[in-house]
Amino acid sequence: MASYLKLFESGELYRRADALEAMLASCNICPRDCFINRLEDEIAKCFSGRLPVVSTYTPHFGEEPVLIGTRGAGNIFLGNCNLRCVYCQNFQISQNPKVERKNEVTHERLAEMMLHLQRHGCHNINWVSPTHFVPQLVRALVLAVEQGLRLPVVYNTNAYDSVEVLRLLDGIVDVYLPDLKYSENDMGEEFSKVENYVGHARAALVEMFRQVGDEMVFDETGLLQRGLIIRLLVLPNNVGGVCDSLRWIHDTLSPNVALSVMAQFFPTNKVNRDDVIGARYNLLNRRVGYGEYARVLETMEILGMREGWQQEIESASNYYRPDFSNPELPFEDIKDFQ
Repeated sequence: MASYLKLFESGELYRRADALEAMLASCNICPRDCFINRLEDEIAKCFSGRLPVVSTYTPHFGEEPVLIGTRGAGNIFLGNCNLRCVYCQNFQISQNPKVERKNEVTHERLAEMMLHLQRHGCHNINWVSPTHFVPQLVRALVLAVEQGLRLPVVYNTNAYDSVEVLRLLDGIVDVYLPDLKYSENDMGEEFSKVENYVGHARAALVEMFRQVGDEMVFDETGLLQRGLIIRLLVLPNNVGGVCDSLRWIHDTLSPNVALSVMAQFFPTNKVNRDDVIGARYNLLNRRVGYGEYARVLETMEILGMREGWQQEIESASNYYRPDFSNPELPFEDIKDFQ
């Protein structure tokens, strides 16, 4: 049973939705702390106002195996983002606010999307880049539960999250799926355009771990129902400092936390454009090398961190490339599962 159903039955889910919406009046939903009134549709630094923006929603087969099963994760891709990663593979929807404002939906419509994915047979509701729309998502969740939603909720985030908001999500989110992008703040400033990424992201992961720990709970078919999976995207030239992040996870959280180590990086967005000048961006203008990836896997072995998944470097950078110019079929990999 999804965690939020108990909160719904007690009335607490309604109270959480109210508390989160109240934060929009002087928006501190994420660490950017814009303090503008999004309830009056003032636009925050993430280029978002009162209504949620949904770029597409679809069964998705590119997540970890315990999330996709046979019918896929029920992905809802939220538009805009509170980061501005120069290498973002979803840049068509995360950094295109003029277009994405046209994709605003009501809370009722967002609830319908969740219910549609459930009817389609998806195994969960996967909120992708949810941070800047948490109040809207929880309000829509209330509406969807009233109409029969029962699937687990996956919080698929860049980890630049507010601990206060995460505490209000305790018991609502079943599976936390955060990226841990950097081990040094100057990397976050240079490549994602935010301050103190490391401090905020690590504090967020500590709170996620407090809520769900390192034990993963599966159903009888092997699908994940509750837990924490930390994603680590290996970038070329040690941008991101993945090995340092591994040591922090080991020492601060647990060596038994499930990890998803990814080799799918490919140069895109601003690191793949001739008109963007920046010597440091050139550090990212190639795929990850075998030796770079092997060093990360070796560090995991030395630390005794064996829970989770590792992508195959040979195929990852080609297989996981989305194209959101086709919102009906942004991921070609769905054809492999039909």
